[in-house]
Amino acid sequence: MTRFLHMVLALCLSGLACTGAMAQGSVQARLVPEDTRLQGTRDGVSLHLALSQPVPYRLRLLPAPPRAVLEFNTLDFRAMDWPEIDALRGLRTGTRGDGWTRLVLDLAYPMLPEQVEQVVDPDTGQAVITLNLRRAELDAFEARTVDEAAFAQSYSDYLLHPDTAPPRTDTGPAPLRVLLDPGHGGVDPGAVRDGVTEAEIVLAFAKVLQEELARRTGFDVYLSREDDSFVSLDGRLRAARAVRADLFLSIHADALPEGLATGAAVYTLSEEASDETAALLAERHDRDDLLAGVDLSRNTDEIASVLMSVAWQDTKLRNAALADALIDGIGAAGLRLHSRPEQSGAFSVLRAPDMPSALLELGFMSSPRDLARLRDPEWRATMAAAVADGLEIWAARDRERRALLDR
Repeated sequence: MTRFLHMVLALCLSGLACTGAMAQGSVQARLVPEDTRLQGTRDGVSLHLALSQPVPYRLRLLPAPPRAVLEFNTLDFRAMDWPEIDALRGLRTGTRGDGWTRLVLDLAYPMLPEQVEQVVDPDTGQAVITLNLRRAELDAFEARTVDEAAFAQSYSDYLLHPDTAPPRTDTGPAPLRVLLDPGHGGVDPGAVRDGVTEAEIVLAFAKVLQEELARRTGFDVYLSREDDSFVSLDGRLRAARAVRADLFLSIHADALPEGLATGAAVYTLSEEASDETAALLAERHDRDDLLAGVDLSRNTDEIASVLMSVAWQDTKLRNAALADALIDGIGAAGLRLHSRPEQSGAFSVLRAPDMPSALLELGFMSSPRDLARLRDPEWRATMAAAVADGLEIWAARDRERRALLDR
């Protein structure tokens, strides 16, 4: 498995954004200064970064002036005395504030990567990222660059220029970006009872929850759909990627055989459903091979499998904590919970490897009592407040957990 892991991590620099290769919030890697080297070559630059452990990383080239931007997830650069070399006009490092560290090389002339790889020592677990840049024609360099405005919009403009303002320095946490995903819609109404569709029930609730979170501090909230339109499974996750969501919450209110289920439940991803109810629900939600957020179109199934395994090392723990927090919030409000409120199933919509996610069943339309509650505006407002409480609980616990891991 170690060999395949090396291959996966090396792919991150071959034009693929490996944002999900390892879960954000894992134990922070450190730069090893004594084994790190930056030097000029006959026609370029050689960078040798020694790390305490492998990290997800990505490389982007920016034009006018030419720059190479390396970003690493959970990497502490520590103190480093970078040498001055003729091939570089400058070098800057810093933390963006969202778990990613940035290193910007101001190139003295256009250069293209000749070697980009990460190698992991199977004995020590330490890693080395090597970047060799070689002088290139301007046309060839510009053909490989990305649009700076689009890059800055997606990933911030921090350190892209020497005079760029640093990220926020206040001690408050950045807002939690939440993607609320009301299930079904359009040609897919979901469950139907007494002339009411699941699609309209969950959309109405999602809008109430969005308003509830908007009244509280610390949340930026988005919807995967805002009307009765159909959104594919991968489209829902693309919507989360587009807003760089920190958390994905899919909302449903299914109908199952009479007497099988009642009350709210929270589901997380697993290949094996935790009970009969979860198995039936997983069958209702189409399954596919989607690996959200990571472009695996040019990779083998074996590499894809390893990548998913690595990505889930930490995210599955955060998912479980999210489910616990939601159940705590709903239970504290005195709202009815399923007899087994925390379960798991093979839900494709929860397959983002680097984004905590859960599926919230508000209740079951097959239960007359649940259906009456789902249609009651006062109950929806109470449930929305309870779910918002749960998200606040999770956000606080997650910050504490990541702070401990970073020590």
